[in-house]
Amino acid sequence: MNASLQLLMEASNGFLEQGFYVLLRVAPIIGFMPAFGERVIPARVKLVLVLCFVVATLPVIGANVTATARAAGLVPTIAIETTVGLFLGLSLRFFVIILQTAGSMAAQATSLAQLFAGAAAEPMPAIGHFLVISGLAFAMIMGLPLRVLELIVTSYEMFPMSGGLNIGLLAEWGGKLVAKCFALAFTIAAPFLVMSLLYNLTIGVINRAMPQLMVAFVGAPVITAGGLIFLLLFSTLMLSVWWQSFEQYLLRPEVFVR
Repeated sequence: MNASLQLLMEASNGFLEQGFYVLLRVAPIIGFMPAFGERVIPARVKLVLVLCFVVATLPVIGANVTATARAAGLVPTIAIETTVGLFLGLSLRFFVIILQTAGSMAAQATSLAQLFAGAAAEPMPAIGHFLVISGLAFAMIMGLPLRVLELIVTSYEMFPMSGGLNIGLLAEWGGKLVAKCFALAFTIAAPFLVMSLLYNLTIGVINRAMPQLMVAFVGAPVITAGGLIFLLLFSTLMLSVWWQSFEQYLLRPEVFVR
């Protein structure tokens, strides 16, 4: 009996040690990922989710995690794994910022920037709040947790535990990712920006032709109604474009940032 208990304790200690090294990378990713990393999610729920992802990742990573970490050293392993986890977690958070930025662009273009501006934990226009909530719900429906789990497993191939940390590569990757995210936000908000441009050109022509007419009072309801109609017509397309890019990054991050 004592021998069996000793073997069980040794196996448990080994499993816990492997889980600790995986936790260093998984915890920041789950802490920043869309949906699970939102402020409204309680800390205890996030902790349970992190443990679930760690348990799901361990069988795939293999049993050489402990040996690799011991060979690299405890302090370097903690620093490198935490840095990689923060980098990947923040890269996932960028895709929420894409929706917020696109919503802000669309709201500014349609004079809806101040409507329900404080409805969310982070103040944003109503269109941005609508896009973020809809995008998170759509991502969860499309299997975001499974995609993030695949990203975690793939990250050990892109950033091996014993491979050190290339700061230059991370900086280059981050710069390209930020540029792609802002370009994607502009693409998502493009219908509203085009409508705003046409509206302002039309108002300018009318103002030149009829200086006595108060075009601002006449045009304000038009641009506001047009923004709501455009949101109804193009919201599905906007979220589809966003999810396609997000899924591409989750599946092949190195290809997305090229």
